[in-house]
Amino acid sequence: MKARLLFRDRDFDWKWAMEAAIAQAVASRGQRHQRSEGFDPGAGLPWNAEALTADLGLETLFQAMAGKDDHVYATIRKVILAATRGAVDGVRYRQDILKDFLSNRRVLAELYAMTVELIEKSRGHFLGSLTRYPDSVLRDAIERMTIYLEFLKRLRSIADREADKFQSAGCSAFFAMIKRDIDDPYLALIKEHLQDLTFRRGELMSAKLGRADKGEGYILHRTPVRKWSLRTLWDNVFGEKGPVYRFELQPRDEAGARALGELRNRGISVAANALGQSADHVRDFFAALRIELAFYVGCVNLAETLEKRDEPICFPVPREADDESLSLADLYDVGLALTIERRVVGNDADADGKRLIVITGPNTGGKSTFLRAIGLAQLMMQSGMFVPARRYECSVCDGVLTHYKREEDSGMESGKFDEEVGRMSEIVDHVAPRAMLLSNESLSSTNEREGSEIARMVFSTLLGEKVRIICVTHMYDLAQSLYLANRDDALFLRASRAEDGSRSFKLYEGQPLPTSFGGDLYEEIFAA
Repeated sequence: MKARLLFRDRDFDWKWAMEAAIAQAVASRGQRHQRSEGFDPGAGLPWNAEALTADLGLETLFQAMAGKDDHVYATIRKVILAATRGAVDGVRYRQDILKDFLSNRRVLAELYAMTVELIEKSRGHFLGSLTRYPDSVLRDAIERMTIYLEFLKRLRSIADREADKFQSAGCSAFFAMIKRDIDDPYLALIKEHLQDLTFRRGELMSAKLGRADKGEGYILHRTPVRKWSLRTLWDNVFGEKGPVYRFELQPRDEAGARALGELRNRGISVAANALGQSADHVRDFFAALRIELAFYVGCVNLAETLEKRDEPICFPVPREADDESLSLADLYDVGLALTIERRVVGNDADADGKRLIVITGPNTGGKSTFLRAIGLAQLMMQSGMFVPARRYECSVCDGVLTHYKREEDSGMESGKFDEEVGRMSEIVDHVAPRAMLLSNESLSSTNEREGSEIARMVFSTLLGEKVRIICVTHMYDLAQSLYLANRDDALFLRASRAEDGSRSFKLYEGQPLPTSFGGDLYEEIFAA
């Protein structure tokens, strides 16, 4: 059985997420975690995951979505960071599933709580994986499958009761799979096999003699159930008996008991291994289901938080990369909305067909906040989530890259400008056509003339590779030269400033100005 609630045609790497969740939980308690062999913390994440997390403030988003659930945290972190590359079909597939769960939040909570309960009950059953004795493996597997059988029945009950409320292709396929694969005859068959494997009527085995008269070819048979009637009772009491070959062990014959135990283990080994694997498969199914549901639990948590704050959300319209679409209304920084008490100012823009967006204007005017809002919205959209806006329509991109200014190297191993150029070179090495680059005060650690010239060369090269660049800059030389180029695919936005120096944090189309109004900050800080 496959949940397939994140991908239409493949599984999510749930074992990585489970391992990461355990590591996160242990780290939060200040303990040391012994990672499993082969566990790679960066597996499945983009090369710039750390930079994206820092530049876009993703940790705030992750914490708000996860709450105190480490499995939700590990899952949404992996899903959102891996969404730097998106496909329209995959986005719509998850959007439809999320819409279903937003309309049926109680069902989502019930399913997730059930998977958590099963995994917790499984933690005490490690005997089967730690021993080589078939008898122990079999007992452990029977105990686990008895527990899992009740959860399978609960899952089937939820499917029977709630399936009609879901419309998405992913949820419909999931519930149809549950009804098909966990039907009443299947559940009855599991119960029957578990009863048979307790061997209350003894074990019936056959074997043949091999080399040196050693037994081989052991086969475990189902013990026949005799149906009693007057005739069978009569024959059993008065009928002629056939020959019976038997032996009995003396109560203190320890060697004989061990020999019989070894024979029994040989006979039941195939059944024990088969049942143990079956129990592992059921456990893995619920573990995978837990991780995939965790993404939607995180999304519902975020939606409820933003609803309480009266912030708008919408499901974006994903477009193919070649469309070069970008149109938004009332887009705001979700990270900012989660950290301040008042409503966050949203912005509008119509940048369809615009491959270069240059944002200028006064200090503390909302430029960097808007840039971060676009990066967050793009990752959220490509993850299949809703976005913090009233309307968002954008092409999917093949990579989200950030180049933000950094603090100077405290170890003085390199200058600030060298560090900026080095990171820009790394971006050029990894960038792909149709990627999105978010540039915030890039190359501003040198003089304006030199920084502007380098930025123009880099931007020109990337634009030629069909990379969308959204740039916040205070370098008037750079912004004005790009404006005077009269590019049809360029849009210039400017943060507003009132006559009294106040900021509305709104962006409007406008030509770059030769000042960032630093005097306003001086007046605000030093006027008194």
